[in-house]
Amino acid sequence: MTLLAERTTTDAADELGPAEVAVLPTGSTEQHGPALPLGMDFMAAEAFARSATDREDTVVLPTIPVGVSGHHRQFDGTLSVSAPTFERYVEETIASLADHGVHKAVVVNGHGGNTDALRRVARTLRNEETAFAPPWNWWDSVDDLAADLFDEDGGHADAMESSLLWHLREDLVRPDEFAAAEAGASDSWGEFSHGAPVGFDTIDFSESGAVGRPTQADPEKGAALFEAGRDHLDALLDWLAARPLADCWPRDHK
Repeated sequence: MTLLAERTTTDAADELGPAEVAVLPTGSTEQHGPALPLGMDFMAAEAFARSATDREDTVVLPTIPVGVSGHHRQFDGTLSVSAPTFERYVEETIASLADHGVHKAVVVNGHGGNTDALRRVARTLRNEETAFAPPWNWWDSVDDLAADLFDEDGGHADAMESSLLWHLREDLVRPDEFAAAEAGASDSWGEFSHGAPVGFDTIDFSESGAVGRPTQADPEKGAALFEAGRDHLDALLDWLAARPLADCWPRDHK
């Protein structure tokens, strides 16, 4: 099925019938240093989600472009909602689709700050037997490949993210700013003192907003990351489409 938002209501009535799984892209609109656009996260999630549009058993929902990004708030352009607001919005969006008979979904997520909220959404929808909607973080599916491609312990506007978006949206990436991003970046996420996390906002440990080594970015490596992630997503959709809905709900108490 093509994108749900591009169909009329009569088309949707015909095409939602054979749909086994929905794909909901979520991300953020937040700072990604001087080299990447604010929409990096939702653009990546949307690209992975749209790779599923050629599947007859899958419906791709509109992207949710703003997420839980309060830790980036000191950087210009960052938009954010609270975790409960984001959680409820995603939950109710998926529940509304269940009203049309689609009770399985994959939330294709592009922003780490959304992860905890999406796990709570998945648990709530499952406990209520409304929908089975596991979150899928694209970077988790390609972490082994990224470790082979890059020498970094990044996590934000790093070589991995920069490479992926360079492949997807070359027009929005500024390679001449990679050096500046890296000069003000931290080597890894967070700041710690005697074992305690003391860096609660990105600006506490990164002057540029980046974390990692974006100068290692390469669009061909980005293509490899996208292809690997796309294949993992396709396999997950195969698994979920074939899974009986009754097997998705919580098991009875022994």
